[in-house]
Amino acid sequence: MARPEKAATVERLSAQFAESNAAVLTEYRGLSVKDLKTLRRSLGGDAAYAVAKNTLTKLAAARAGVEGLDDQLSGPTAIAFITGDVVNVARGLRDFAKDNPLLVIKGGVMDGKILDADTVRKLADLESREVLLAKLAGGMKASMSRAAALLAAPLTQAARAMGALQEKAAQDPSVIGGPGTPATDQERTTADDSAPEAADAAEATTDAADAASNE
Repeated sequence: MARPEKAATVERLSAQFAESNAAVLTEYRGLSVKDLKTLRRSLGGDAAYAVAKNTLTKLAAARAGVEGLDDQLSGPTAIAFITGDVVNVARGLRDFAKDNPLLVIKGGVMDGKILDADTVRKLADLESREVLLAKLAGGMKASMSRAAALLAAPLTQAARAMGALQEKAAQDPSVIGGPGTPATDQERTTADDSAPEAADAAEATTDAADAASNE
């Protein structure tokens, strides 16, 4: 490879290291061009799968500030530069390797930390970002429903108390100081008997209102 081409390759690989969420190094010895195309398609838009010489990859990693990959850069190396969901790519590589044992996961790097092959396989066992977000959204929806129920409960109690007072007032306007004709002795006696009940209704209304404000 001519010097300008090598420089361009190092520049491209360095940019991919810098812009990726993670990178997984694999050995592809024995895989056909068709196999590699199938692997690239399986990774979709989450990763770019690039074959590169180890010497150039070392230079590119160093330029991008990535250290500790030298031990993994032996034998034919292809790198999955992950710009999407790391879990999806790790799972795709693992599943492809199960069907194509010639693909060997060597390790990688994520957030500046070097990963060994076992760690990459553990990432593949995690739930994807979409699943985690769906669970988070479900949990938030359930929490909001519970909060709405708690807020609504005191208001419902207050409404029932007000309804009872309104019904009482319809039967006897004097309960809320409404207009009426001078009361007879019998009416005064009835009103006196009703006074405790009206007081209880008013007290219930006040308690419900206090509870609503405390919520």
